[in-house]
Amino acid sequence: MRIRKMSLLLTAACVFGVSGRAGIIYNESSSGDLANAGGTPTLIGFSSGSNQVIGSTGRSSSTAAIDRDYFTFTVPVGLDLVSITPLPGTQVNGPISFIGLQAGNSFTVPPTQTDATGLLGWWHYSTADIGQDILSKMAIPSMGSSGFTPPLGPGSYSVWIQDFSVPTVNYGFDFELQAIPEPGTFLPVAFVAAGTTVWLRLRRSARSLPHS
Repeated sequence: MRIRKMSLLLTAACVFGVSGRAGIIYNESSSGDLANAGGTPTLIGFSSGSNQVIGSTGRSSSTAAIDRDYFTFTVPVGLDLVSITPLPGTQVNGPISFIGLQAGNSFTVPPTQTDATGLLGWWHYSTADIGQDILSKMAIPSMGSSGFTPPLGPGSYSVWIQDFSVPTVNYGFDFELQAIPEPGTFLPVAFVAAGTTVWLRLRRSARSLPHS
């Protein structure tokens, strides 16, 4: 009974230790239009767990300006950005839309630039990417982007999302942040496991001994 209770406590500790709150943290329909200029991106507070950003991009007519969306966030110390996942409901008018990622709290790469120099990474996402992590795809150096090795550690990052098509289209992205395992994090668990093993061996030995 004690062993089972110990196992349940360890399981619960592991589950709650890596989980965080989940939900929409920015929705253009209720929070307002995201910044249209990379130099002054909208600041969004990210924390452990699921960080969902929902908005729209594109053009309302063939003569209208492109509604580009820019926002910046910080990965706090002790956390990693482990995935970026397009959410159900994400639309693409043409075959693809664009998401770019740059280090820092502003976007210095101009939208008229013809290559990806200055970007950490980027991806032409489509409806086929819905529900799939695209962070690893964005990480591959391409068209001048520097590339990176996922996950992304603590620091400031900026995001650029756009679609050239008419009419505007909706999108949603889930930015997942998880705790960074620290050295020695699993040491107490190892001690507990070792102690349990010793206790079981002693118990078996006690059962095998003759009783007076």
